[in-house]
Amino acid sequence: MTALIGLSLLLAIFLLGLPIFVAFFAFNIGAAIYLMGAGGLTLFPGSILNTMTTSELIMVPLFILLGELLFRSGTIEILFDSVDTLIGKLPGREYVVVVAVSVLLGALSGSAIAVAALLGRTLLPAALDRGADTRLMSGMALGGACLAPIIPPSILIVIIGMLSGSSISQLMAAGVVPGVIAGMMFFVYIQVAVWRRSGRARATVDTGADGAEKLRALARLLPFSIVVFLVLGLILLGIATPTEAAATGVFGAVIVAAIFGKLSLRLFKDSIEGAVILSAMLLVIMATSTIFTQLLAFSGFARDAVDFVNGLDVSDLALFALLMLLPFVLCMFLDQIALLLILVPIYLPIIQAHGFDPVVFWTALLLNLSIGAITPPFGYALFALRAALGPKASLTDIYMSVLPVVAIMVALIFLIYAFPPIVTWLPSFL
Repeated sequence: MTALIGLSLLLAIFLLGLPIFVAFFAFNIGAAIYLMGAGGLTLFPGSILNTMTTSELIMVPLFILLGELLFRSGTIEILFDSVDTLIGKLPGREYVVVVAVSVLLGALSGSAIAVAALLGRTLLPAALDRGADTRLMSGMALGGACLAPIIPPSILIVIIGMLSGSSISQLMAAGVVPGVIAGMMFFVYIQVAVWRRSGRARATVDTGADGAEKLRALARLLPFSIVVFLVLGLILLGIATPTEAAATGVFGAVIVAAIFGKLSLRLFKDSIEGAVILSAMLLVIMATSTIFTQLLAFSGFARDAVDFVNGLDVSDLALFALLMLLPFVLCMFLDQIALLLILVPIYLPIIQAHGFDPVVFWTALLLNLSIGAITPPFGYALFALRAALGPKASLTDIYMSVLPVVAIMVALIFLIYAFPPIVTWLPSFL
């Protein structure tokens, strides 16, 4: 009971809007003194030192720097224009483009809310002005953004791998096939929606590009494949560890910026500055999470949680659904990283006791976190998109747009559970 009260208090602190690391530090100090007295504070120096000297965490600032270089160099605009040209004339063309671009942006940023805000300021207003359906366009933008946490490089993959002790390489590879399947499901949904609406949602305006222009667009996309290969390709080939791949990915981002003439000292300065600020915050959060995990173990809550779950007379499928339901609801209110720091230490002994495949389970959890971020009425990515679109879309439009996307993503999570090779096939080659 004491542990439950403590977790409720921690959730309440998060809802106050305090920075995550401040909330965790405040809670950890109070919990340590309550459980062990003032001597409990001696946990802090050792935990912080152990976390800060963990070699795998080097990849966190490197992945952040990779994204900063690509975003600040303006190469994202080149990426969008090239994808738009290549897709050409197709029923629902603009909806297909927005899914493709949102998936690519999600892979670079790792954040559904960042993608929603960026597309709401750039691509979506122009598409809506050309007559695209508001709800379908908004839903597809949020749907593509949903895939951000499972597409490498993803900071959330690194964090969940560190917290759970799972292979980060396998978790990175695990998200590729589900991401492709999700993209196919979105494409089918777009075609059905366009056909059912008898042209009202149809956006087939061609770019007018001929074969030569499409070849040039393909050539402009090729530099981005350098980054993909240097990150995911080297891991899958067994040539590099995730940490080494993060470093080569940064090198690839520099090459891409140089190819498009965007490389400058100002770009390096701004990118490094942004990466340092965000990385410092994440590393402090990871240190506080380690202390939180130790306090959970000392309080006996993890053991009690396993005993409680073991006492439930339910099937593995029902248990999986229950474990997925909690983050689905909480992620409407809490930041994804904050929720991971709370749930992973609690879920880890449960999935071990019940024999869930850790790669399958954590991949499903990562997908679940993004679904919560776009689920009405409180999904925060919805409000980011609404604020970015302004008067072009009402909150009701945004809410209604995402309901089919949520249904598709929930179906994908249970598809992963029913057919684990969807997740485990690619990591099996590592």
